[in-house]
Amino acid sequence: MCMEISAIFLIYTIIFLSSSCFLFLSYHPSMKKRRQPQELAAKLPPGSMGWPYVGETLQLYSENPNRFFASKQKRYGEIFKTHILGCPCVMLASPEAARFVLVTHANLFKPTYPKSKERLIGPSALFFHQGDYHFRLRKLVQASLSPESIRKLIPDIESAAISALHSWASPPDQVINVFHEMKKFSFNIGILSVFGHLDSNYRDRLKENYTIVDKGYNSFPTSIPGTAYSKALLARKRINDIISELIRKWKEQRLMENELLGHMLNYKDNKGQALSDDQIADNIIGVLFAAQDTTASVLTWILKYLHDDQKLLEAVKIEQMAIYEANEQGKKPLTWGQTRNMPITYRVIQESLRMASIISFTFREAVEDVVYKGYLIPKGWKVMPLFRNIHHNPELFPAPQSFDPSRFEVPPKANTFMPFGNGVHSCPGNELAKLNMLIFIHHLVTKFRWELMRNEKGIQYSPFPVPLHGLPARFWKN
Repeated sequence: MCMEISAIFLIYTIIFLSSSCFLFLSYHPSMKKRRQPQELAAKLPPGSMGWPYVGETLQLYSENPNRFFASKQKRYGEIFKTHILGCPCVMLASPEAARFVLVTHANLFKPTYPKSKERLIGPSALFFHQGDYHFRLRKLVQASLSPESIRKLIPDIESAAISALHSWASPPDQVINVFHEMKKFSFNIGILSVFGHLDSNYRDRLKENYTIVDKGYNSFPTSIPGTAYSKALLARKRINDIISELIRKWKEQRLMENELLGHMLNYKDNKGQALSDDQIADNIIGVLFAAQDTTASVLTWILKYLHDDQKLLEAVKIEQMAIYEANEQGKKPLTWGQTRNMPITYRVIQESLRMASIISFTFREAVEDVVYKGYLIPKGWKVMPLFRNIHHNPELFPAPQSFDPSRFEVPPKANTFMPFGNGVHSCPGNELAKLNMLIFIHHLVTKFRWELMRNEKGIQYSPFPVPLHGLPARFWKN
């Protein structure tokens, strides 16, 4: 497995992110203030800070990132320091440490993102915040994406899945990029959950501009006209304008729909204050970003894992065909109860989430000096719980490199399986993501078959891990 990155992107990453982080040389400013007795006894975690200014960024991007993190853990243990992307960091690779940062002491660690990415998503998006704003907005988003709310989406998700699969199989000799097509499918479901049945004109305009924003999200952050990032900024402004149009329309027609936009328009805080149009737009874009690439990546891996294990594929097919026959060979729609009773398929999803670990880690920043297990985490340092390291720990998941859904016949130990994060900033759309996957797999295995064009074992990062070349494949209708 390998990760390729262009020289210009590497240089931009180091320079840009260094400008927004304090560069660790031989001490940290927080060391100057008066320490409490516990802090005086604490020391920085073991590890290497690498070269001055550059740190260990070159090592991270010149080798498989999984190998980078694993080798660090093997050498220094489950808590270690490094200096990457211009920032001093403490990395944590144990379930207990992840729980400490994300759950029990989450108030000491704020979410953090590079400013260039915040500009594209929007500064009001809920995952850029702590405190009362985040708490209230999160409850609002959770309500619109709760099982009670999303179960009504089943017929529409089915329709989108069937439509996508038919387009892939016609003509039958075409080769598609599975990851790219899965992104289209995931985006359409995201639009459905946010806006409901949106007029095709609005949907097409949103998709066109969102695609431009998506391309600029991981590009060099310069406002020079013609660059991917500058185009993304302009497209982001156009998305704001489109959402403002929709908000005006909903207000004029007094629409009271239960999708996310309706929830946001009807929201009032404890002072009777409504969300501004910009706040609504930021959070809608945030939800779409969170939903699209992650769900698309996992679905792409599921297709590969099932293709590579025909015995497992047959077991999933038998489970789904029983539901298919109960629904008069697909003439009746899936029910919510049926989606809750797909144990083999659900274990395949769980194991795919563990193996792929789409969200390999998350960034937090210490808001004050913190002592954990005798080690000092200085204020302002980045803190990274390493989900992938935990998911691939052989003491927690025996033979972690083997794809084995049966391991989930027994629930995993607490804080060892965190595909959607953990704590107050975990993904609020995880139930919708899993419903998408269950419905898509049902229609895939009961009505279609597929063949991979390049059954290679490599991984590419864009930035989420996906099979090489996006998994080119052909599809046929049964």
